[in-house]
Amino acid sequence: MTRKEHFIIILVLGALATISPFSIDMYLPGFPAIVKDLDTNISQVQLSLTAYLIGISVGQLLYGPLLDRFGRKNPLYAGLAIYIVASLACAYTDSVNSLIVMRFIQAVGGCAGMVAAQTLVRDIFPVNKTAQAFSLLTLVIAVSPMIAPTVGGYLTAAFGWHSVFVILAAITALIMVGVFVALPEGRQPDASISLKPKPVLDNFLSVMKQEQFLLYALAGGIATAAPFAYIAGSSDVFMNIYHVSEQEYGWIFAFLAFAMIGSTQLNHVILNKFKSEQVINFTLVYQTVVAVLLVVGTYYGWYGKYSLIGLLFIFLTGQGLLNPNATALSLAPFTKNTGSAAALLGSFRMAMGGLMSAAVSVLHNNTTLPMVSVMAGCAIAGLIILLVGQRTIRYRANRREVEEDTSVLV
Repeated sequence: MTRKEHFIIILVLGALATISPFSIDMYLPGFPAIVKDLDTNISQVQLSLTAYLIGISVGQLLYGPLLDRFGRKNPLYAGLAIYIVASLACAYTDSVNSLIVMRFIQAVGGCAGMVAAQTLVRDIFPVNKTAQAFSLLTLVIAVSPMIAPTVGGYLTAAFGWHSVFVILAAITALIMVGVFVALPEGRQPDASISLKPKPVLDNFLSVMKQEQFLLYALAGGIATAAPFAYIAGSSDVFMNIYHVSEQEYGWIFAFLAFAMIGSTQLNHVILNKFKSEQVINFTLVYQTVVAVLLVVGTYYGWYGKYSLIGLLFIFLTGQGLLNPNATALSLAPFTKNTGSAAALLGSFRMAMGGLMSAAVSVLHNNTTLPMVSVMAGCAIAGLIILLVGQRTIRYRANRREVEEDTSVLV
């Protein structure tokens, strides 16, 4: 593979993976306008975000087996087509309830890009290069939160929030063309994989029995749900509490997204000297410390707008270190059922993201505390699971070695 081919493949895979981030972030500046236009409240509009995250979670469980059974591209095309139709339906909805339903369907279609992108990385690149490939992929994904809310803010101000969904449909149509022209086919269809419920569930269970997958999927999935709490609460915090405009909110969101971009580049360098396990351990410790400072300082009213932005920047920097390493370690044990593993991983992450965004909505009290408290809970829980899980795996490995040595002596 030439350097040019490598760049194009990463770019297209990144574009596929950005469909959902764009769908999540681009309409955030329009929340107040949606509240007014659909005659509803901010908690109901936040549920449209929750519906999208739940849709991604459900959809990924469907696409994993489909990508393994029918190859990578055909299920991908079907999902993207569903996404385009649902996006246009969102643009022309006239009630918050129909918006919530259409966002769910939109997510079920769009998540095909997320699962296919992760699966194709594992197909195309060797195991010892997947963490670096995921870092580059995360870099492309991380650019989207810089662009999406800013563009969404200007679109909402100029043409209304409906225009955001029309643009999303158009962008996805262009990505479909890129997939057709530039992406390799990846792993060939496997007719031995059944789509009947029992074999599909058996595949998922076999994936979950892999200790390394289970540890890093759980710890990473819970910890990486923290940004979804931030996403769910940030528009209300900055636009209703700190009274910034749609455009200013877009620039704040872009600045905070830059935290992930810088750390993905740093991760690419760090991996030349440290193992992914070491990076994850360090990241969760420092995120926990920062999260506690956020909660305590918010409770006592220490922070203004800019100090809050600064601490959020430091916290979100960890996502660029955590996400690619947790993904690489979760998928590393698999050569078969990679699509199912990637789907299960992504589904759990989005389910946790949906729960955390819903928690922010339920706990809404016109302060910043619900957002930062949920973020802190994610970091602390992820760290506890990681430390306990690593210790358990080491204990079991040592016990197996002792049993093997004993059997040899006997």
